[in-house]
Amino acid sequence: MRFDVYSPLVLSLLLSAVGPLTARRVAPALAARVLASAAVLTAAATTWSLFLLAAALVGHAPPVIREARADGHPVTDPVPGAIGLAACLALAAIAVRVYRAVRAEARTRRALRLLCAAHPEGTELIVAACEVPRAFAIPGRPGRILVTSGMLSVLGPAERRVLLAHERAHLTHRHGPLLTAATLAAAADPLLAPVRRAVGFLVERWADEQAAATVGDRRTAARALARAALTAGRDHTACALHFTDRAVTRRIAALQTSPPPRLWPAAAAVLLLGALPALLAADATDDLLRLLSGVLD
Repeated sequence: MRFDVYSPLVLSLLLSAVGPLTARRVAPALAARVLASAAVLTAAATTWSLFLLAAALVGHAPPVIREARADGHPVTDPVPGAIGLAACLALAAIAVRVYRAVRAEARTRRALRLLCAAHPEGTELIVAACEVPRAFAIPGRPGRILVTSGMLSVLGPAERRVLLAHERAHLTHRHGPLLTAATLAAAADPLLAPVRRAVGFLVERWADEQAAATVGDRRTAARALARAALTAGRDHTACALHFTDRAVTRRIAALQTSPPPRLWPAAAAVLLLGALPALLAADATDDLLRLLSGVLD
């Protein structure tokens, strides 16, 4: 209990350090899934560990201490009262952060889907008459691709195929829920913010690779991304899967080289790193239950 309950916080820092390295060296599809899964497990373990620290305050309640001493039970102090109180405050902050993240995601999805409300449900591609170059994948059932006329006007026929293949890859491989999971994990555990950014970059790289495979030309995919990035502004809609989002220069450079290897051992190590906090939190839970049962029995 004394050490296990704090380990998820330390392992969050380690995962945040490993995440960007994994994003650069492991194939995007595999790395995105592994990092998102590890982030969710670590965030859940961290939140549960804070709950355990807060629950340890039960042992400090005066009626409990008096009853334990009257029955001759030793009164242990696994967690200082100040740390337990800090854990309560941290849990309240987590609740606020997660609520805000969920609300932001819902607001963005609602705004994007309102743009598509006038079109038939079976319509996948929606072209908006707007001079501002934009392209979005809008997750949902069904998923939609929203492209402005300004974006289509700056791309050639082959580059338009790249654009549509990229956005279609977001929908096909359900990148929206994957990114949402990483976003909520970072909201619950702010130490995982670098992992959230890495997952956001990886889903774009994943879609880039799918688009390059669809058109059969990596250079054309890189050229389409470069041209779209030069004409698109930086005022992107939050939480949306935008074609020119997230480290465009790195994505263009990656498309001009061969695809990265899968590196299953590295991916497995990251997944194990994400599972370890959950195991240690479970052990801390067992320790706390034994301590409290010894006091309350």
